[in-house]
Amino acid sequence: MKKVLLTGASGFIGQHTIPFLIKKGYEVHAVDIVKKPSHIIKSKKLLWHECDLLNHKQQKVLFAEIKPTQLLHFAWYAVPGKYWTSYENLKWVQASLELAINFHQSGGERAIFAGTCAEYDWNYGYCSEEITPLKPATLYGACKNSLHEMLKHFSNQTKRSYAWGRIFFLYGPNEHPNRLISSIVCSLLKGKPARCSHGNQIRDFLYVEDVASAFVSLLESKVESAVNIASGVPVSIKEVVSKIAEKLGRSDLIRLGAIPVNSSEPPLLVADAGRLINEVGWKPKYDLDSGLEQTIQWWKEHLKV
Repeated sequence: MKKVLLTGASGFIGQHTIPFLIKKGYEVHAVDIVKKPSHIIKSKKLLWHECDLLNHKQQKVLFAEIKPTQLLHFAWYAVPGKYWTSYENLKWVQASLELAINFHQSGGERAIFAGTCAEYDWNYGYCSEEITPLKPATLYGACKNSLHEMLKHFSNQTKRSYAWGRIFFLYGPNEHPNRLISSIVCSLLKGKPARCSHGNQIRDFLYVEDVASAFVSLLESKVESAVNIASGVPVSIKEVVSKIAEKLGRSDLIRLGAIPVNSSEPPLLVADAGRLINEVGWKPKYDLDSGLEQTIQWWKEHLKV
């Protein structure tokens, strides 16, 4: 039986991958530092492991017990506003390298790691895996990029199959309320003004369930190295905010230009999704409109207003 070790299983992306993995026939060994949340799907094929992956002894015992054939690694430090510069990034580079070594030593076959669009040189705007230079401007991006370089050489040397999914801008149910789309939805549902920048920035958004399915498709494929996990569709933040306001009938509460734009923020950041679509053979289930509908509905059901 195929056994996948899924890290960050209770996280924003991790929890959404579980149903896809089970559907593909995996025995899913979900790993997190917390107990299994009540909203996570129940299945005989899902086994939950509480483990601190930053503890090398616990991690080694985990691999000896499970001996996974596949690895899907999402766990990382991801506190909004803090993860860009936190020293925790360095700890996760170390833990991730130990994951790769333990996976190899336990006989694993294919590993997928989560990267980020922050690895690219944002001055280029349009990000292609094979063309756009890698020039991270933050500690977070530098740690991810450095980890990828080490994993690439390690995988070549050990003859282990691997891929690296560079995530762009995602949104959806269970997202942290301080993130862009969630914060707009929450403010409007509470009847409060939604303060935004001018909103002219062009971005690449993908609904979290599609992000999860893309990673599972990547795991199932034989595609190697870096793959952008994105829609490839450019859209302005202003358009996204306007769509949310229209759906909730609260355009009067939108405050464009109320927040200054950081000088390091690029005007354009969009992915070339060609490898994901053509080589992996993946396609999204949701467009922006339907993804926002799902997100708004979830917040209506979970937000106490």
